[in-house]
Amino acid sequence: MTHAPADDYARRGYGGAAVGFGTRIGIAVVDFQLGFTDARFPLGGAALTERAVGNTATLLRAARAARLPVVSCYTAYHGGDAPHWKVPPVLECLRHGSEQVRLDPRIHDAAYDIVLCKTAPSIFFQTAAAPIFVRNGIDTVIVTGCTTSGCVRASVIDAFSYGFRVVVPEDCVGDVAEGPHFANLDDVGRRYADIVDLATCLERITALPRPNAA
Repeated sequence: MTHAPADDYARRGYGGAAVGFGTRIGIAVVDFQLGFTDARFPLGGAALTERAVGNTATLLRAARAARLPVVSCYTAYHGGDAPHWKVPPVLECLRHGSEQVRLDPRIHDAAYDIVLCKTAPSIFFQTAAAPIFVRNGIDTVIVTGCTTSGCVRASVIDAFSYGFRVVVPEDCVGDVAEGPHFANLDDVGRRYADIVDLATCLERITALPRPNAA
């Protein structure tokens, strides 16, 4: 099997146009729960994810100040509701009532964020995420979270499929290894989303009109 070099995609028109930001932004935070962010647990402690948690916390402070909707999710199962994961710790550890399904306090504001439980990779699959964004007039979803090659990628594709503009700050998503992280960002960046950085998102958010005090 031969593999085409990356510039062959460009010659065929992949990535030939930017998505851009629309007029109303929402933030999707995928699976920044302790099971993935805390090194005490089997799936936790990846360096890229740790970086992403810190950067996402900065992004969310700006988003909340601008009164943008923040929808966070965690993955949890009772047992029989789990799909056929090939990752045993997902099935064994991410159980309702476990500390591992708690959102990381660095990214969670219980007084502000909308929190959803999901049982599939995408934050949008059989959850209220899309209706929440639609109800708030959102046309652009910034996707953060982990893991880049799994639940983040699935969420990006679903956000795209629902018709949102999709923006992914590279330094606000994390994975176990750099190879899958960057390969998947390159791939969705050719097709579905703009891959940017935290600074770009902060610049866009801080340029929005300031909300009236509640």
